[in-house]
Amino acid sequence: MRATWRRLPARRHAAGWEPGLTVPAADGSPLVTDHYFPRAEGDFPTLLVRSPYGRGLPWSPMYGLLFAEQGFHVVLQSCRGTGGSGGAFHLWRNEAADGRAAVAWLRRQPWFNGTLGTVGPSYLGYTQWALALDPPPELKAMVVQVGLHDPHALFHADGALRLENTLAVGAGMTYQHRGMVPFAKATLRLRRRLRDVTTARPLRGAQVSALGCEVPWLDEVMTHPEPDDPYWQGASTAGAAERLSVPTALITGWHDALAGQTFEQYGRLRRAGCETALLAGPWTHTSALQQGWPEVFAESLAWLRAHLESDPSGLRPTAVRAHVGGGGGPRDLDAWPPAPAATAWFPTPEGHLTRQAPTDSLPLASFRYDPDDPTPSVGGPLLSPAAGPRDNGALEARDDVLTFTGPPLTEPLEILGPVSARLSVSTDTGHADVFTRLCDVDPRGRSVNVCDGLGRLRTTGPAPGRADVEMGHTAHRFAAGHRLRWQISGGAHPRYAHSPGTGESPVDATAFTPVRITLHTDSALTLPHGAPPVRPPQATRRPRGRTADEPGGPEAPAAR
Repeated sequence: MRATWRRLPARRHAAGWEPGLTVPAADGSPLVTDHYFPRAEGDFPTLLVRSPYGRGLPWSPMYGLLFAEQGFHVVLQSCRGTGGSGGAFHLWRNEAADGRAAVAWLRRQPWFNGTLGTVGPSYLGYTQWALALDPPPELKAMVVQVGLHDPHALFHADGALRLENTLAVGAGMTYQHRGMVPFAKATLRLRRRLRDVTTARPLRGAQVSALGCEVPWLDEVMTHPEPDDPYWQGASTAGAAERLSVPTALITGWHDALAGQTFEQYGRLRRAGCETALLAGPWTHTSALQQGWPEVFAESLAWLRAHLESDPSGLRPTAVRAHVGGGGGPRDLDAWPPAPAATAWFPTPEGHLTRQAPTDSLPLASFRYDPDDPTPSVGGPLLSPAAGPRDNGALEARDDVLTFTGPPLTEPLEILGPVSARLSVSTDTGHADVFTRLCDVDPRGRSVNVCDGLGRLRTTGPAPGRADVEMGHTAHRFAAGHRLRWQISGGAHPRYAHSPGTGESPVDATAFTPVRITLHTDSALTLPHGAPPVRPPQATRRPRGRTADEPGGPEAPAAR
């Protein structure tokens, strides 16, 4: 790890390890737990890390060893039904009670000094939020990295199934806790069979061949698309952030599959008056813990030291740091978004993008979406190596993709905040999904995705239906000479399950109907630009090392 990430801070202590401890869960089930600790005299705070992905690589070195070397006891625990722990795993039903049981066990340990923090990414963020629903008095700080709080939103978007990510989660939850070799084999099997699974009719049950076994909870989440379905009762831990007083640091990437959830968490914490910090970097869900790990680790360590050891020397001077894509570099901001200003851009029949608002709601352009030849997904917030910014040229050359492009910019344009689209669309079947994406087009014509979203439309007769689609938060600099491009299509497969065109569930549909989708002139793309100037990063007293955007850094924004 130190050879790979040369910018990690020097260790302060040698680390010790107590593996295979048994901690009783809420119902008495044994939860297998490893304890890492600094080999030194003195009181040290404790970090609780609860994971369904096992306690071996990469969790043992990244969270157990590295934080123990910096002066923390680290309790790395396998969630029930995983990593040798007793009971059966479920996506959300046991984490709050089992987290409280882990804290009760900590209180009986002679080395526990009563000061507790939590840290971890992805589902390890969900276990933190579950504990924060009724936070124990010992909990003094949280660090949620690319974290989850709402399982429903992980699998569904406006009624559309996030198919590719759902299958990736199924493979990870089923195999990663068994070790790196079984997980690697499962991942390769899923990649080889992805096309067969995602084009199966019906989708229901097709995942078994790709995953190598039945995964009952995966079938359940795929077949319950509505957030108000009783199946999802108690799944979301959003309420924790609405009343939390525990200082909480949030870390995400602009192409993280859970970025939207992180920005929701930030907004709730701010409204609750909770002390919070936000770091948004040029990362995907996985690269935040790979190329981005030195900065993510430094950010996490500084927050934990400040709130568990009363040492704020590593904190940056502002609450928010946003890496601006397109070569904009990192920016320190007082809050996110930095300003509420937004400007609407409108499509024209000539394929242009203009700020001049239309005076009517006439048909503008149309395309035929064929579920048997679905518009493919390219890049974006995926849980695969294909995630992130990608060249959209081949995609935009298809007949089932509309593009509207602005004029070359005479000066740089920065957007910082949430991007959205207002879609006015008519269809000939009454049912359609519409995928909308913002791209940055360079002077050579290369179009690279910045952010996107998908909306589900229901129309009656020739009148257009309307949908407001959230396209995610971003910080991006369009350089002089570049152009903005608005891309619209009928889907992004297999990122989303293709719409059958009939209104039937995509999980159960066996018959597909092509859809004629017509965009109307009163559609608009809303961008949060025109914000006041923001500050470049100020010097901070952090552990030694460069940031991700300095020479030699792992993933500079210019690479986007």
